[in-house]
Amino acid sequence: MSEKKCPLNREQLEALTKEFPTPFHLYDEAAIRANARALKAAFAWNPGFKEYFAVKATPNPYLMKVLKAEGFGADCSSVAELLLSESIGLSGDEIIFTSNDTPATEYQKAVDLGAIINLDDISHIAYLEEHVGLPELVCCRYNPGALKGGNAIIGHPEEAKYGFTREQLFEGYRILRDKGIKRFGLHTMVASNELEASYFVETAHLLFDLVAELSAELGIQFEFVNIGGGIGIPYKPEQKPVDLTVVGEGIRKLYEEKIEKAGLGPLDVRLECGRMITGPFGYLVSRVLHKKNTYKQYVGLDACMTNLMRPGMYGAYHHITVPGKENLPCDFVCDVTGSLCENNDKFAIDRALPPIEIGDLVVIHDAGAHGHAMGFNYNGKLRSAELLLREGGEVVQIRRAETVEDYFATLDFVGLNKFQA
Repeated sequence: MSEKKCPLNREQLEALTKEFPTPFHLYDEAAIRANARALKAAFAWNPGFKEYFAVKATPNPYLMKVLKAEGFGADCSSVAELLLSESIGLSGDEIIFTSNDTPATEYQKAVDLGAIINLDDISHIAYLEEHVGLPELVCCRYNPGALKGGNAIIGHPEEAKYGFTREQLFEGYRILRDKGIKRFGLHTMVASNELEASYFVETAHLLFDLVAELSAELGIQFEFVNIGGGIGIPYKPEQKPVDLTVVGEGIRKLYEEKIEKAGLGPLDVRLECGRMITGPFGYLVSRVLHKKNTYKQYVGLDACMTNLMRPGMYGAYHHITVPGKENLPCDFVCDVTGSLCENNDKFAIDRALPPIEIGDLVVIHDAGAHGHAMGFNYNGKLRSAELLLREGGEVVQIRRAETVEDYFATLDFVGLNKFQA
């Protein structure tokens, strides 16, 4: 069983709260960099390997800049994410634009940046050509349907809204070839938070076979395959992280067999991981405001579902520790709640924790991806600050907390005074 630890102890966190009131998200730069290097090392055998960080996981340009320094690009799905990527100097094939139901203006921004366009549907070929024009390099997203099982989070691929069918894929690349496109990529994404290493090797197997079939039938050459993201993290202490070496080595063996021996190389292997890059190295730090004893015990925090919606939305597990009480027995069973007017605003249900007092700090672990990013303003709740623990030990603010003025900024109070109800 792995132990969940925060990089700062209780005294350090308390000192931090004097400048940055709770709740806040805290990220560990050194751990993120080490993790990024481990992923790159697992695929060092492939000279063109590239990881495109899934911006949606943690859309903060400071973190993106750290990852850019480690050689990562950006996987974007909206114009805002494209603009964030542009803000840190990413362009060209350092960006892949994987979107769906996409407005022409967003395709235009992606083309202006020179990003790789990853089309979601065969009809988007004509749409892109009509509104923006076809770029030099085009990628298509494959949905294997029942040919490849999904997992519990992402569901069955045949029920997903994403991607081309197999038949559409062959027709789509034929259309692109006949329109003069000569550079191609192939993409799929069929899992989310998957902890079984063999799943990703099997996905690469599927894509390598498909590259061989498409190349033979259509006479086209592929530059890369993007096997997507979906590498999970061990949210529960008893879970183990995905062995990246096993994934990399398994795909290397398949590459030799399916690509090199068939003369289909060089073929770059690419990923678009988000969760596993920053997720384990982000922490939601909050403070206990209230304790309640009715039909069961409740511990109320100054954070709520707007700061981390995964437990309330998905019933997802996030480990919770109480700084300074790590070695005490966990014999206090309670629900850990927030202040939102929703009964599912709970970070944990029937969780065994050490004895808790009002004023205690709590750390909610593995909040570094799909945490702050999924924040919202229901009940007028304000999103919290984001802080970065630098490698040298300094803590810097990389996003300030929202204010009531931010929340009201899109309302016209001047017009309201003139409005006759």
